[in-house]
Amino acid sequence: MCGIVGFTGSRKAAPILLKGLTRLEYRGYDSAGIAVLHDGAIEVDKVSGRIAKLSEKTKDGSLVPGVIGIGHTRWATHGAPTDINAHPHLSNDGKFAVVHNGIIENYLALREELIADGYVFQSETDTETIVHLLEMYYTGDIKSAVMKTASRLEGSYALGIVSTDAPETLFVVRESSPLILGIGVGENYFASDVTALVAHTKNVIYMEDGEIAELSPNAISVYDCTGQKITKPVSRVTWNVEAAEKGGYDHFMLKEIMEQPAAVKAALAPRIHEGQIRLDDFELTAEDLKDVRKIIITACGSAYYAGCSGRYVIERLCRIPVEVELASELRYADPMVDEHTLVLVISQSGETADTIAALKECRSRGAKIIGIVNVVGSTIAKLADYTLYTWAGPEIAVATTKGFTTQLAVLYLFAVYAAEKLGRLSPEKYDSLIRQLMNLPKRIQEAIDMNYQIPSVASRYASQSLFFIGRNTDYAIALEGALKMKEISYLHAESYAAGELKHGTIALIDENQPVIAVCCNEVLADKTLSNIVEVKARGAKVLALAFRGNTKIVSQADDVIFIPRVDAVFSAILAVVPLQLLAYYAAKEKGCDIDKPKNLAKSVTVE
Repeated sequence: MCGIVGFTGSRKAAPILLKGLTRLEYRGYDSAGIAVLHDGAIEVDKVSGRIAKLSEKTKDGSLVPGVIGIGHTRWATHGAPTDINAHPHLSNDGKFAVVHNGIIENYLALREELIADGYVFQSETDTETIVHLLEMYYTGDIKSAVMKTASRLEGSYALGIVSTDAPETLFVVRESSPLILGIGVGENYFASDVTALVAHTKNVIYMEDGEIAELSPNAISVYDCTGQKITKPVSRVTWNVEAAEKGGYDHFMLKEIMEQPAAVKAALAPRIHEGQIRLDDFELTAEDLKDVRKIIITACGSAYYAGCSGRYVIERLCRIPVEVELASELRYADPMVDEHTLVLVISQSGETADTIAALKECRSRGAKIIGIVNVVGSTIAKLADYTLYTWAGPEIAVATTKGFTTQLAVLYLFAVYAAEKLGRLSPEKYDSLIRQLMNLPKRIQEAIDMNYQIPSVASRYASQSLFFIGRNTDYAIALEGALKMKEISYLHAESYAAGELKHGTIALIDENQPVIAVCCNEVLADKTLSNIVEVKARGAKVLALAFRGNTKIVSQADDVIFIPRVDAVFSAILAVVPLQLLAYYAAKEKGCDIDKPKNLAKSVTVE
């Protein structure tokens, strides 16, 4: 999640922009920049690295004159985290500067069109297409140019624009990315998060998708997508700065759960073009894949459970045997790995010590390595032969949520991509899987929206011990559900393959033992239902998780959480979301420190 800020008024803009960007540091970033208008010219200062470096370069903004400007912290998606790729970006004629949060999905087509028209690109970013479109469409009316530009963009974006032809006015646009206007006295602001605003004003306007606004020192005008002026309510921010960083949520974890539809879209949408998966800078060919006799997935913690789920999908679609190994075990296991082995290494941070060691061990034996990581330039990204970024953005809460679902999304992409390259999918099946992949963000949002009762359910199941059961992909998600419960609520929670209950674990089942049954693999639904009947017969209270419309489960379980129907290979990414919420509300019920659970760190960099 990048951050953007803007200011227009009578005070010096640069120091205000830098302080606003500092307030957004928690969101994570790898470069930063500001653009300030003064004496008819736009000065751009930007750096790769931390805001402190930008502050040092500008002497806390004192070297940059001007009372109107825009700023940005960037989390690299298109192009490496370099000075050139950092925002803001300038038009060729120097009249426009732009900052942008989000992803422009059709940027390649726009880029080719603009290059053909003579526009020169300095960066690798999708954002630079925006500033050149503004120049192309500008004929004296900036608002008209902004509207025409926005009409060409596909994807998500919050834009901040400054122009030499409007020396007091900022222009902003929102589409599927947060954007807030701050109202001051003789000065006005915009930002992607109220964190950057509350030090100056608590009167804000929340923009909606498709809206455009003009900000001058003494006025704010908001327009709909047709250019018609609209009246927007002014809201009063009552949070302190720490709460504002959480976007109004009580905890970062809840905020990040709610961000999952957007995060998964960011992981998937840029890699699917015209019904085909396109993995940038990923050169694993069909010939390479045909040489693979075995795939090993290795990771730690939740990333390991993502791998457990991904195993079923890869094997089902690609028909290649897959092993999933804990990195802390694999590194010492004298693994049977050779040049015909493909190893998928999963880590949110890309710095997990055991996972790095396992990677090195497998690489030394000739295996090809694919790194699935979130952090650009991390150790695993550098060591791997190929890297697939999850593009989850920064994750503040220690317990992963959107980091996990974006790892699943990337594993799904790889499975479908590899299966198609290997000729394992008919054109019809491939098209169906692509459509379902593209619909996953919407389905995740539905899984959140349709489960408003989870807080009350959690209060009934927050006991001293919980058993999670499931089969196949449901078992993999049961593992992650149990881990989430342990991590943040400190409840004892264990997960078992449902078919293994009768081999010992059922001895622990009685009227005091709640069981959470994941039942989203409909091929195996009747088998899991039999397990539910078994534990019910011994007095257990059962909370089931199933596809919407499953009437059989309603007749047997005490409580049911539903998710939208999808192909069973993709069910895990939906099923995990209610389990995250269940763990969150159980922890809240117990008064736990949800974002910073005891004894845990976000990135485990020691053995």
